[in-house]
Amino acid sequence: MVLRRLLRKRWVLGVVFGLSLIYFLTSTLKQEERTIRDRTLLQARDPEHRIAWKVRFNLGNSSRQITQCRNSVQGKTLLTDELGYVCERKDLLVNGCCNVNAPSSRQHICKTCLGNGCCSIYEYCVSCCLQPDKQPLLERFLNRAAESFQNLFTAVEDHFELCLAKCRTSSQSVQHENTYRNPQAKYCYGENPPELLPV
Repeated sequence: MVLRRLLRKRWVLGVVFGLSLIYFLTSTLKQEERTIRDRTLLQARDPEHRIAWKVRFNLGNSSRQITQCRNSVQGKTLLTDELGYVCERKDLLVNGCCNVNAPSSRQHICKTCLGNGCCSIYEYCVSCCLQPDKQPLLERFLNRAAESFQNLFTAVEDHFELCLAKCRTSSQSVQHENTYRNPQAKYCYGENPPELLPV
């Protein structure tokens, strides 16, 4: 009963409103300070800073013998190794490389890829992306990547890892967060997102 009477008085409501306003303003200012600090840190970076491009082009005709290969692992029937060979899972050697003598093995194949660098099969996207002539395209992408993407792609150690990451479907491949822009070509290594197909 006393609390009800107290809350009806205008000065009590004024104090509650004033304290709420002070809390809101201090929270907003603290958030603004954090935002300014983060922007300052981003601007303090050297504008000429380039992402270290650590490419290891291990071509199949190299004189250096490869003892172990990394591969795309996830394919149900196809795999791509770090040399750019695509092969059937049954043609994968114990060292992780595709058997280059197997009839299914092809290097730097762009079989399902469109001119914009979007492919319908992930393994072909990775293989096509591993072509040595794609390096300038990938360097341009890395140099123009937004800050959020730079954090993702600076963890990439070499050309193979970059192609694995770039060919995975991303937010650029979808519209409205639930449908692919182009369901037939959703794996992209190129600079532009897939073309939007009419519904």
